Amino acid sequence: MTAFLAVALTVLLSVTALLALARIYRGPSLLDRVVGADLLLATMLGAVGAEAAVTRHAATLPVLVVLSLLGFVGSVSLVRFSVREETR
Repeated sequence: MTAFLAVALTVLLSVTALLALARIYRGPSLLDRVVGADLLLATMLGAVGAEAAVTRHAATLPVLVVLSLLGFVGSVSLVRFSVREETR
């Protein structure tokens, strides 16, 4: 059962990552690319969290915290940058 769960999670997270990369590649505007990058980061967070849950160890908790803070700070800074560019 654990092997099936690991394969299912891998397939679903891989499809999500490919769709996020497609959004980054095809996005006509900067904000579309930012949304794709946020989705890719959220997929990475899900993958690390799933790996921690399957292997039952909490050593990856600091990695999850750092990745989530990186995503939050990056999103806020890019949105602030795009708002400043639109008002000029």
